[in-house]
Amino acid sequence: MRVIVVGNEKGGAGKSTIAVHLAVALAHEGAAVAVLDLDRRQQSLAHFFANRASWIIASGAQLPEPRRLASVESAAALDAALAETGDLDYLVVDTPGADTELSRAAHRTADLIVTPMNDSFVDFDVLGVVDPVTLDLVRPSLYSETVWEARKLRAAERGRSIDWVVLRNRLASAEARNRRRVDDRVAALSKRVGFRTLQGLRDRVIYRELFPFGLTVADIGSRVRPVPVSLGQVAARQEMRVLMADLGLAPAPGAILAAE
Repeated sequence: MRVIVVGNEKGGAGKSTIAVHLAVALAHEGAAVAVLDLDRRQQSLAHFFANRASWIIASGAQLPEPRRLASVESAAALDAALAETGDLDYLVVDTPGADTELSRAAHRTADLIVTPMNDSFVDFDVLGVVDPVTLDLVRPSLYSETVWEARKLRAAERGRSIDWVVLRNRLASAEARNRRRVDDRVAALSKRVGFRTLQGLRDRVIYRELFPFGLTVADIGSRVRPVPVSLGQVAARQEMRVLMADLGLAPAPGAILAAE
């Protein structure tokens, strides 16, 4: 089983959106997938998959449903839950936008950590500290140090490190001076602490429209169409296809469009 932890200690970066899309896309590939929501306050991932189950029953649709693991409250309970998931191919874990012991424990169990960040220094502040005058990178942030420690422990235990990917979410469509500045600091930090940088999901209306149904763009097809079809959905599905491939989770050809 591969454990995918979607983590960032700042709220509003798009963690839950990324987590649900990865889980559903993997399920459409035919993988055995489970999800675990560690954000006990917000519970966005848990609500999404509860809505999905209700929508599937009400509509009579045939869609894959990842297994929903019960919420845990401690690192020991997390270890116990992981010990009972031997029949799974993937576990997708959504973490809270805060530094908690449970979140740190989840990061230590990961094979892949995905950290979404928006296109701003507000989000970059979670990853690295910059000089307020020159904007030069000064040092990694506490979250980067947390991931660094998790990677060291994992490498010592299993002989291989955790793959860490920073997703540049909701990128502005126009090239701007601020974006170039953020790009430069992200590139400098990636060399220092060893993460990969990928383009994530743009700020598309379709993602927000489908969320309350518990659906993603991977589900949309001739028999599953809760909102009007648009060209934006085609672009969004292609965006997901590229992201899955870049993360090393590439589906079979056409799998993201399999609901046709």
